[in-house]
Amino acid sequence: MKVLVLGATGGTGRQVVSQALRQGHDVTVLVRSPEPLTTPSDHLRVLTGSVTDDDLLAAAVRARDVVISTLGVGKSLKSSGLIARSVPAIARATESQGVRRLIFTSAYGVGATRRDVPLLPRILMRSLFRDLYADKQAGEDVLRRSGLDWTLVYPVTLTNGPRTGQYRVGEASRSGVSPRSLELTSLTSS
Repeated sequence: MKVLVLGATGGTGRQVVSQALRQGHDVTVLVRSPEPLTTPSDHLRVLTGSVTDDDLLAAAVRARDVVISTLGVGKSLKSSGLIARSVPAIARATESQGVRRLIFTSAYGVGATRRDVPLLPRILMRSLFRDLYADKQAGEDVLRRSGLDWTLVYPVTLTNGPRTGQYRVGEASRSGVSPRSLELTSLTSS
């Protein structure tokens, strides 16, 4: 499969790139600075620039099967509107290039998932992380209005520990579907 990863130099993005390459996928990344990438491969194409550069983004998206966004501001508590600025450009590029599939990493506690967050973390989200969560929500709103086949991913806890291969997935707990353990083995084009 031909994959474009945005946010490829962050912790989550590096893992996505590494796992996609191990699975034999052809990976393109669009990054501001390629130095944090440490996975050399003949199947890795690195483009340097901004995700808000419409021409460069369109070139990065061209002929891809899927776009995976792990964009974020790292450990900063200020979003600088990164997601609100980036998602409209990403949506335009993917739609104009005929790529229908977009996987977008948001944050647990954004949108409808907020109701499932325990009280103390919810207080932190409303105060300390308010700007970050509002920015993620703005991006989600753009995706929901787009004609793309999108998936929102709401990680609860990300660590820098070793890959376990075990993931708990499921619908929001209020839907009556409980999360189940799953071995994530590959990206698929379906």
